[in-house]
Amino acid sequence: MTGLDLSTAPVSHLAVAPPAVAQQQSADWGLVQVEQVDIIRHEPFSYEFKGPRHLLIASERAERYDGETLVDGLPRSNRRAWSRRMSFIPAGHRFYGWQKPRALTRSTFLYIDPLSPLLGSELRFTEVEFKPRLFFFDLDIWETALKLKAQLQNSCRSQKAYVEALGIALASLAQLAQLSPYHFSRAFKQSFGMPPHQYVTSRRIERAKTLLAERELSVTEIGFDVGFSETSSFTAAFRKYTGETPTNYRRSLA
Repeated sequence: MTGLDLSTAPVSHLAVAPPAVAQQQSADWGLVQVEQVDIIRHEPFSYEFKGPRHLLIASERAERYDGETLVDGLPRSNRRAWSRRMSFIPAGHRFYGWQKPRALTRSTFLYIDPLSPLLGSELRFTEVEFKPRLFFFDLDIWETALKLKAQLQNSCRSQKAYVEALGIALASLAQLAQLSPYHFSRAFKQSFGMPPHQYVTSRRIERAKTLLAERELSVTEIGFDVGFSETSSFTAAFRKYTGETPTNYRRSLA
């Protein structure tokens, strides 16, 4: 496509050319970055992504008259419609293509950080050799992706714990189920002995204990740093998991 070629340099988000055809809204919660991409013009465009994060794409509406989709490691695809389908591009793989849209495409892009401390060593996430996959469907992954998309309008601090739980759910679905149909909640609890939300909280408390030992931040600042919206909720969670308040824990280290 003349004039629509993109460079092959790594990018942190999907690059669309020409940029004017797309409307993009995004939020970054560390473990997962969420980006909604709406194509707003009926004209040809190209796209590309290659970066250090895994990319999961949930396409709510996608139809084209012509075009091709390419991912490193897979044959090129000229599929014309893939509404309510997903694609997975592992970190370091190039995802690119072009299309002449038949319908105005609407997709959610979820960028998962494989090195996030919230995933923890138990998941062995960095050891998994993920494979790229185009145009598949899994109900658990689809519903989790749409829940994350809904949080684009609620990116306040109080939503962080919920988003982190969803992010871990999404990452663990990929790791435990290898992106095949599988019931996540049961698999997660069987593997880690607790549901996703409790796992997230335990990781946050461990992070808080490290910060309390370093003594550079106040208890209130540490609570905010690890994702609690109020000092009282941080103190209650910390006491539940450790048996003492953050202040008493810090004093015990003296």
